[in-house]
Amino acid sequence: MSPKDKPIITSTRNYHDVEDHPEDAKDYNNWTDERSNADLIPNAGKIYLNPAQSWGKGLVADVKRTLGTHWVEEMTNFNHKTVAVSLLLFITVIAPTLTFGAVYGANTGFSIGAVETILATAWTGVFFSIFTGMPMIVVGSTGPVLIMTTVIFEMSKSMDIPFLPFYAWVSVWTFVYTTITAFFDLTRFVKLATRFTDDIFALLIVSIFILNAIGSPFGSGGMLRYMDPSNKSHADLEKELGDKYIYLKSAILSILIGLATTATIFALRALKTSPFLCNQIARDSCSDFSVTVAVIVWTLLKHIAFPTVGVESLKVPDGFEPTYTCCSADCTTFWPDDCTDIAEPAGNRSWFADMFDLNGKNYAIAIAAGPAMLSFILFYLDNGITWHLIYCERNGLQHGDSYNWDLFLNGFCNLINGMLGLPWLVATTVPCIVHLNSLSEKDKDGKVISVHETRLTGLFSHSLVGLSLLFLPTMKLIPMPVLLGVFLFMGLSSIGRIDFWNRFLTFFQQPSMYKKEPFVKYMKMRRYHMYTAFQILFFVGVFMVQNTKAIAIAFPFMTMLCIPGRLWLLPKFFEGWELLLLDGEEEQINEWVQEKERVTTLRIFDDASEEEQEQEQQ
Repeated sequence: MSPKDKPIITSTRNYHDVEDHPEDAKDYNNWTDERSNADLIPNAGKIYLNPAQSWGKGLVADVKRTLGTHWVEEMTNFNHKTVAVSLLLFITVIAPTLTFGAVYGANTGFSIGAVETILATAWTGVFFSIFTGMPMIVVGSTGPVLIMTTVIFEMSKSMDIPFLPFYAWVSVWTFVYTTITAFFDLTRFVKLATRFTDDIFALLIVSIFILNAIGSPFGSGGMLRYMDPSNKSHADLEKELGDKYIYLKSAILSILIGLATTATIFALRALKTSPFLCNQIARDSCSDFSVTVAVIVWTLLKHIAFPTVGVESLKVPDGFEPTYTCCSADCTTFWPDDCTDIAEPAGNRSWFADMFDLNGKNYAIAIAAGPAMLSFILFYLDNGITWHLIYCERNGLQHGDSYNWDLFLNGFCNLINGMLGLPWLVATTVPCIVHLNSLSEKDKDGKVISVHETRLTGLFSHSLVGLSLLFLPTMKLIPMPVLLGVFLFMGLSSIGRIDFWNRFLTFFQQPSMYKKEPFVKYMKMRRYHMYTAFQILFFVGVFMVQNTKAIAIAFPFMTMLCIPGRLWLLPKFFEGWELLLLDGEEEQINEWVQEKERVTTLRIFDDASEEEQEQEQQ
């Protein structure tokens, strides 16, 4: 554009006039070339690796920054929200814990089962709540770790070595690796992840929750699956109720109470910003306890209004004892599968693994270092990606992070779990998102104002998980569709906070109705749509790997590939300032926008002054 083609701004406009007449600023934004945008902030959009804090300095710094500074405050800041979020977190944690427990039992020959999964979740969650540096993180079972445990079980069978001792030695080696990594501050590489990676990972996990609640094409669970006559739940209920059971009645009621649970939660949460009820305290209480109230209401309605209609219930173990029951005193065979002629089991396995019961193959101790390396990588990735997603700047957390310290703690807890024959646990993404959202105060636009950073919610909720072992029969009263409704709420309430999802929706929206974001204002439409297309490509790749059983264990590795993709691939297609607007932290974006507006305003005044001088000369 030549100088004579520049947009004309009359000299009578001042700074505030520019704000009141965005069409002029828009003309100038279009006129300003991309090179000037790139010059506003040097090295915009570039990602840098933090300097290493080796030889334990990173560990010490993590402890000082978090526990040493905020521990007392986080252990004493009790309020009514603490109770509400603790109950929500308990419901969020207990159902997947039992589900994973059942799968662990099937995959490990019942060496690990539901009781072991509950016990591991309870004690590890309580321990983490007290000693972690990042109390917003919720630990639990995950799919990749389950698959890794299954691989170790199959490996022990092929070597003719008892599973639990070999599993314990793998846990020892994994703890060695996590300790070395934390000691040399190697967790800093996870911080190379940006919003590009975080959003892909978050959308993946949230979509899994939504699909599993509704009915995933890759699994057998979900509300809509009840319409399938061959669903396993129908066979179990028919066996229990006999001729009185009608599968269609059960399916329709299951779907209705599941969706009704989700709708009830959203309705109660909407009261917080409504004019209903007597005061704001009452509205806040309804919102905070919405999940607990919905679960209780629809559980009671099912048992009171439809007592004769069979509905799948929460599957819980019969008592608190190791899942593995023994045919004989040496406990090398499982009752009753391996000894159908024996009427009663000889007992249960010991809670502690006999680490030197390796069937005379002591070299297995060294061999365990191999699968331990893969297990460590899973711990590193599963934890690191979730930590980065939760403890990024835009979530408004003020008490700092502690990647090195928490990786060390995670390795230690999983060492204990391995020796006890309990499942390994890592950070779980959706419960962490739900935990963070529930403790956040937001403005009308959904931006975080403050977060109630406390250890009490994790402490109370995981204590309830442990206490649930004493009330297992009572928990069987909760219909499974009610919990599926809670999972659906968790997914739907989390997806709106993911920038990737919101940008994906713009493909189907009227451009003039786009949400006012800096990238919308300063970038061409096709440019940010192209960026979203790159994210879709990476997302589809990770999603397909995660849902393909044969290669599902590679899911965290595929997610980690998003980091080099962002570091080295995207800069070949986008300018640094474009990546900053799309992928930077809010503070960086605001700095760029302020500089852009300052430069634009100066140019307006300069051009207006030049025009006045030209008019005077004429």
